[in-house]
Parts: sequence; structure tokens; C-alpha cells
Amino acid sequence: MRYRIEIFDHFPQYVRGVVIARDIENRQGQQELRDMLSKIQLQTRQKVSEQDYREHPQIANWREAYRRFGINPNKQSPSVEVLVRQVVKGRELKSINAVVDIFNYISLKYLVPSGADDLHKVVGDLRLRYARGDEVFIPLNRQEVEHPKPGEVIYADDEKVLCRCWNWRQGDHTKLTPETKWVAVNVDCLPPVTKEKAEEITREVAELIRRFCGGDVNYYMLDRDNPEIGI
Repeated sequence: MRYRIEIFDHFPQYVRGVVIARDIENRQGQQELRDMLSKIQLQTRQKVSEQDYREHPQIANWREAYRRFGINPNKQSPSVEVLVRQVVKGRELKSINAVVDIFNYISLKYLVPSGADDLHKVVGDLRLRYARGDEVFIPLNRQEVEHPKPGEVIYADDEKVLCRCWNWRQGDHTKLTPETKWVAVNVDCLPPVTKEKAEEITREVAELIRRFCGGDVNYYMLDRDNPEIGI
């Protein structure tokens, strides 16, 4: 399986950290993770204002990126904005399973988009690329088929779109369950987050997965000088 980024022509400073973990135990309801999620939500409410959270540099950067590929971020918002909005408006995040809890924790701690996919459900190769517009996308926990806009940044395998608008909406195709054993966790970083900081965050994701899920865990950094890895 190849994993390739194909959008550096318009986003040359973009960095994606990728954590690959095999033979994990994606358990639900771990109390320590629940406590970590509760604490980071409280800290987020203390550092991000409900009134102007969209103006935070690490949310505003993604809103501008969305505009650059033709998406209105008021209608289709970056995942980090959606997560922060829920938290600052007082909604408590639910514990889902270990990997989901970890990437939600990391996303709030560092204000970066993060998500994951079950690699056993992937067909062919993985690419972050521009959409043609005829690709198949089935939203998380739904059944109806959607199609991305031509030129939209999508994360896709050879059969379906895994995530629309870069990191806006997860597909049902590769969602994580307690039975997930092989996973790719993505950490998306644009300036002001540096490449060095992106690697620090990605390393922390890997450490948390080893700690809470076990398995064989490695991480990789993809940028314009290193746009592809083999899994």
C-alpha cells in the first residue's frame, strides 16, 4: 500500500504526520483516557474564546486553506474548528474508543486536525489529492452517496473517499471500531505550526497509542520533500 500527498503545488508548507499501528487493542471506556479528555476540554475553554475561536491562528489558517480550494468554511468547517466549537460552547465530548479518544485529545491539546482510518478496510493506495468530482463518498454512520466538488481536497483510497474537504467529514468506509487492529492516524499541520512541532505532536500520538493500545507503532512525516511512504 502506497500513501501519497499530491497537493503540495498549492500548499507547499503543509506537513502531515502519519502514525501506523498494527495489532492494537482499540478498547472502549479507558478511565485514564476519559480523564485526559475531560481535562483538555477544560483547558481548551480557558485558552480559546467562544466569541472569537475562529480567529485563533490555528483555526484561521485552516479556514483560509479551505477558501483556497473553493470551500466556504462557514458551511464545511475544518475538523479542528468543529471540535473546538463543540467544546467552547459547553458540549462534552464522549469517549468513543481508544484511538478516537487519543486523536481528539491531541487535536484539542495542539489545535491541529487529527483523524484515523482502519487500514484493513482500505482498498488499494491512499492519496490526499484533488477531487475529479465523480468519486463516491458515504458520510460517517450514513448510507447515502455524495460526491465531492471538483478541485476539493480529498483523502481517498482506490474505491471511495475516506474524508472530504481535507479533514472536514469522515467517511463511513474506514471508520474505527473496537475491533480495529490496524490503523493510520493523521496529524495535519499548516503554519504557524512548524515541521519540528508537527513531528513532536506526531511522536506523542505514537506514544499514546503504544501506551493505551499496544501493538507495533511507527510514525512518518510527509512533506513536499518526502510526499510518499509505503505501508
